Amino acid sequence: MQVPPDQLRKATLAASVGSALEYYDFALYGTASALIFGKLFFPAFGVSQALILSFATYAVGFLARPIGGLFFGMMGDKLGRKWVLTITIAIMGLASTFVGLLPTAATIGVWAPIILVVLRLLQGFGAGAEQAGATVLMAEYSPPPRRGFFSALPFVGIQAGTLLAAAVWALLGLAPDEVLYGWLWRVPFLASIFLIAVAVFIRLRLKESPTFVELEKHEQIAEHPLPELFRTARRHVWRGIGLRMAENGGSYLFSTLSITFVTSSAVGLGKSIGPLAVAVASGVGILTVPLAGALSDRFGRIPVYRAGAIFLTLLAMPAWYLLSLGNPVLVVVVVVLGVSIGVNAMLGAQCAMLPELFGNRHRYIGVAVSREFSAVIAGGIAPLLGVWFLSMTDYSWWPLGIYTLVLGVITTITTFITPETRGRTLTRIADAPLRGIEQKQATA
Repeated sequence: MQVPPDQLRKATLAASVGSALEYYDFALYGTASALIFGKLFFPAFGVSQALILSFATYAVGFLARPIGGLFFGMMGDKLGRKWVLTITIAIMGLASTFVGLLPTAATIGVWAPIILVVLRLLQGFGAGAEQAGATVLMAEYSPPPRRGFFSALPFVGIQAGTLLAAAVWALLGLAPDEVLYGWLWRVPFLASIFLIAVAVFIRLRLKESPTFVELEKHEQIAEHPLPELFRTARRHVWRGIGLRMAENGGSYLFSTLSITFVTSSAVGLGKSIGPLAVAVASGVGILTVPLAGALSDRFGRIPVYRAGAIFLTLLAMPAWYLLSLGNPVLVVVVVVLGVSIGVNAMLGAQCAMLPELFGNRHRYIGVAVSREFSAVIAGGIAPLLGVWFLSMTDYSWWPLGIYTLVLGVITTITTFITPETRGRTLTRIADAPLRGIEQKQATA
């Protein structure tokens, strides 16, 4: 089905703004967890324990994501992509805005971290279906021969949101501590309200996904998409989770935990170096994500994905050793290589591949379950587990290297048991075949 160019542009913009807001919020919160939330919300604990508790609130958001993914994923397959994406972006953005209004422990005591956890749960609940919805929406709007490239374009929003959050914290880190901890930390959270307004306005003007319109036309909408998913496509769900381990886990290890590591007393760099490295990596990622998507159109999703997983696996041990040296230039180089090359090669290929794995009746819930359950296992606990490793080993670099290595190996192995999906027709009800895809059948 040929999509008019103006609708393709609107879909790209709608998905990109949502991705930017999601990752702005999550990168903002992750960096705040690494730098300031321990002192603001857990002042009664020692530095290490406060940091662990701070990252625990960060991980809580990931625990809520699968619930949001299940709930809104089912709604997306029953009611359509557009309205679900409008609701999720509003929930997520409002929760982040209210973090900026939250009194600290010095004002309301134990209620401060309790409310922080509640807001983080709401943020995760809304985000649980946001990225899955953006992924599905763009894959369904994209022209099949260039689906990898166009599906990857909204994920430039991920890089833009992360870049914006990192740049904000790099600037805030230059402020005196009394100003930063006093009121300045609230400003970037409050700014979320402007992104919400823009995202909701754009999404309300977007037409429904053409493949969902086809389902409605032929009265094929699934009444119970979740049971159907696990009855027909549970193996693909496990594949999706395995594929995400290195991509999602590596992303949060290099963009969040590395900041904690290089600013610790063991390494001794200032507050601005880590966010600066993440900002540079995100800037480079604006180019590498769509490039990886385009390469997946030419060479296939699996070869590009596997290349990124192998690269991250080989980088794992040297990367954390180099970060431990405390050289600012090396910190920037390592984070750029880890995120912009390793993670983004996988992400660029993944944008089209995950939707292509699942049939049209349960595509939204399939992508949501694969993304969000892996986000808990790989992304949500990565900084928390990493901080625990650091505290147990007196901030040694090697446990983090091994952790990254294990994630890379899991994903590399998964690429060998995942079918090639390039060229699939997304109006099909059937899931991708379990053992490869014949191109003539896939494009019939």
